[in-house]
Amino acid sequence: MSWFKRSEKGIQTRTEEKKDIPKGLWYKTPTGKIIETKELAENFYVSPEDEYHVRIGSKEYFEILFDDNNFKEINSNITSKDFLKFTDTKKYSDRLTEVTKKTNLNDAIRTAVGKSKGKNMVICSMDFKFIGGSMGSVVGEKIARAIDYAIEKKLPVVIISKSGGARMMEGAFSLMQLAKTSAKLNKLSESKLPYISLCTDPTTGGTTASFAMLGDINIAEPGALIAFAGPRVVKDTTGKDLPDGFQKSEFLLEKGFLDFISHRKNLKDKINLYIDLILNQPIRK
Repeated sequence: MSWFKRSEKGIQTRTEEKKDIPKGLWYKTPTGKIIETKELAENFYVSPEDEYHVRIGSKEYFEILFDDNNFKEINSNITSKDFLKFTDTKKYSDRLTEVTKKTNLNDAIRTAVGKSKGKNMVICSMDFKFIGGSMGSVVGEKIARAIDYAIEKKLPVVIISKSGGARMMEGAFSLMQLAKTSAKLNKLSESKLPYISLCTDPTTGGTTASFAMLGDINIAEPGALIAFAGPRVVKDTTGKDLPDGFQKSEFLLEKGFLDFISHRKNLKDKINLYIDLILNQPIRK
């Protein structure tokens, strides 16, 4: 019941005449903090009040890491095929068509080359909005080709993981990507080229079990879920309560699975610092 009522003719606004606030102007974090989306973007998609790192995709990471957002995408036209004629609630082929149209992405990863702090590097960034960032044959193939390109051009590699794990609709074809990407990273190591792995929220399943944890330097963003199996599955399997913050990046850093955690605004500097150190070259300011 309202305390005050405007009864004068022409003053009270009818419901159907009220204008809704346009969508997308505000973002509410899980802790309840509200921030204007423009301010959020200017702050590297991090809420300034609670430091919550909002999930972002390849578009935003390329903007953050490449100088002036200037890069050349490589192998952009590779797309997934329905090898197994898989159907669950819908056909896999139909799912691919729908998600491609919805996200304007060809698959769950984009690979690109460009300058970061003045020197070229290859960046592979996953997109969670494409079937949960699941790792199918295209993800493995694009990483493999990006590494081949880096070896040919003698460039460092950065892989940004954001994945729910292997893509079940491709069965064994998906699982084969774990070995494939690991073997390619071994060739990169033999070529004495740096590989920096950035684990973001979430990094799980087969991605964690392969390239995400094989970096010369393994980085994570604050509060990221990093795991093989999810917390609920682990608890149901072991029958035990899990420690506070289990499988968060801070917990993994404490246990030695990560080298450091970086705020998103510092990622460009940190990644290039470690590349310079690994290559034993002057540190760029």
